[in-house]
Amino acid sequence: MQKKRILYIGNKLSKHGNTATSIETLGPLLASEGFVVKYASSKKNKIFRMIDMLAATLRYSLSTDYVIIDTYSTVNFWYAFGVSQICRIFNVSYIPVLRGGNLPERLAKSPKLCKMIFANSYKNIAPSGYLMDAFAKAGFDNLTYVPNTLEVDNYEFWPRTNLRPKLFWVRSFSPIYNPKMAIDVLKILKREFPDASLCMVGPDKNGFQSEIVSYARQNDVAVAFTGKLSKPQWHELSREYDIFINTTHYDNTPVSVIEAMALGLPVVSTNVGGIPFLLEHDKTALLVEDSDVEAMVANIVKLVSDQDVSQRLANQARSLVETFDWHKIKYKWVEILK
Repeated sequence: MQKKRILYIGNKLSKHGNTATSIETLGPLLASEGFVVKYASSKKNKIFRMIDMLAATLRYSLSTDYVIIDTYSTVNFWYAFGVSQICRIFNVSYIPVLRGGNLPERLAKSPKLCKMIFANSYKNIAPSGYLMDAFAKAGFDNLTYVPNTLEVDNYEFWPRTNLRPKLFWVRSFSPIYNPKMAIDVLKILKREFPDASLCMVGPDKNGFQSEIVSYARQNDVAVAFTGKLSKPQWHELSREYDIFINTTHYDNTPVSVIEAMALGLPVVSTNVGGIPFLLEHDKTALLVEDSDVEAMVANIVKLVSDQDVSQRLANQARSLVETFDWHKIKYKWVEILK
C-alpha cells in the first residue's frame, strides 16, 4: 500500500528556544509508522511563519493526502483559518487538531469563521473531552477523540517516599499560565515550611519572565529559574522535586502535566478548561479553583502531611498516563489516516 503523505502545519519553534509543541512530537511518531511527513513552519517571525505555512499548503496541495493543522484560539487561529481555506479550494482533506484551551471562546466570538474551518474538515481531532463537549454543543459532529500521546517507556517512574514541599513548575512564561500564582503559593507555604522551594522551567514569552523574576524578588522568595530545558534535562531535574503545580488560567490537555504524572510527581492544578476532563480530584490529582492560592497551599500541605495520599495519587496518575502511550494511541491515527 502506498504511504500516505501528510503536511503538518504548526509552530515548529524549539530550535529558537521555544517549548516543543505537538508538531515536533506527533509528527515524528507518525513518520515512524511509515507516513511521509512534511512540516511548516519553523520561521521565528509570526508573519513570515504564516506566509511559509500558506506557501507550503499551496506548494504541496497536489501531492498531499492530508493536512494536519495544530489549531489554537488566539493569534495562531488565523493560520489555521488560512490553511484550511486553501485546502478547501484545492479539495485537500484537512484535519484540525484542537489544541487551544480557549477555543470555546473562539467558537462564541467567531462562529462564521469557525464554521468555515470546522464544518468542512475531514475530521476534527479533540485531545480532550472538554473540547469534544464544547464543539459538539456548537453543532459540530465530525469529531474524533484522540488524546495527546507520549512514549511511556521514555519516562521512568520515580516514587517519592518522603515528600517535601519542593515544587516543580513547567510551562512557558505567559500570563495565561499564571506563573505569579506559583510565587504566591511559595510565599505562603514558607510560613509553615521555611525550607519550601520552587523551580520554574520554561522559555520566556514576550519578556514576561523578567516580570516574574522581579515579582519573586519583591516577595522575598528565592526561586530557581532554569529557562528552557530539553525534555531529558527537566525530566532528570524533576527528581530533585516532589510536587508538580499547574497554575494556568486556560488549559486543554497539557503535555507537561501528563509528563509529570508519568515521572511520578503528584500534581496540584487549577481546574480550568480541560483539566477536570483529564484529571479527577483526589484520584489522579488535587484540583483547586482558578487563582485560589490558599487552596493550592492547603493541598500541597495535604500531600506533604499524608504520604499515603501522595503515593496513591502518583500511582493512579501513572496508570492513567499509560492509557495515552503511543503504542495504544497510534491505532487511532492509523485508522484516521488510512
